[in-house]
Amino acid sequence: MGLKLLTRNTCNVAPTEAGEQLVDTLRPAFDDIDARLSALSALRERPSGTVRITTSKHAAEWILWPAVGRLLKDYPEVKVELSIDSHLTDIIADRFDAGVRLGEQIAKDMIAVRIGPELRMAVVGAPSYFAKHDCPKTPHETNHACINIRLPTRGGLYTWEFGKEGRDLNVRVEGPLILNDIAMVLTAAAEGVGLACVMEDQAEVHIKAGKLVRVLKDWCPPFSGYHLYYPDRRQLPPAFALLVSALRYRG
Repeated sequence: MGLKLLTRNTCNVAPTEAGEQLVDTLRPAFDDIDARLSALSALRERPSGTVRITTSKHAAEWILWPAVGRLLKDYPEVKVELSIDSHLTDIIADRFDAGVRLGEQIAKDMIAVRIGPELRMAVVGAPSYFAKHDCPKTPHETNHACINIRLPTRGGLYTWEFGKEGRDLNVRVEGPLILNDIAMVLTAAAEGVGLACVMEDQAEVHIKAGKLVRVLKDWCPPFSGYHLYYPDRRQLPPAFALLVSALRYRG
């Protein structure tokens, strides 16, 4: 500027007359900057923004929605996008903040947070089916009609998974029907088409209503439940950190 703005000596530094005038001129701008920084700090303390999550339908209905529903009521500036997809999505390539899958399906380089209890499978059939067929006592009994499920990830059929006394057993079943929708599987089973193998909680309502009967319960041990997974980050965005805390399983 071609002006001397500060006077210095061995003890202190003070503005010159020109320096005082410059400070007076800039003070409103400095005040405005302070106000804007305070507003940004308030946003950091009050979570906002969009969180994108890819998840299976079962996890979305059973685990995510109860927590997300409460969070949206308490934090109206937070938005959550749930992408219902049973495929194993690349969350980095598809720009998701996180994904929800069973613990055994999560890549080792991801941070995984447990968000639900252990799960169990349930083999079920209708009373009308068991009126014509004996209840199976072991998974080795292959004379039963079974409802197969087409897997979305690789297109193959789901292999029924059993275990007892530390021994795992996988069984490929045969039957008259193949479906890729659990609701339809349960409907077909309830109508006596054959046996079905589904998540325990999915069959619970039908079992209590007497529409389905559970068998081989002692061959269906618990397994790792749902986890929220995301890339390693030094600092989580406030809205995402809030959702992680809300979903964390504490049972």
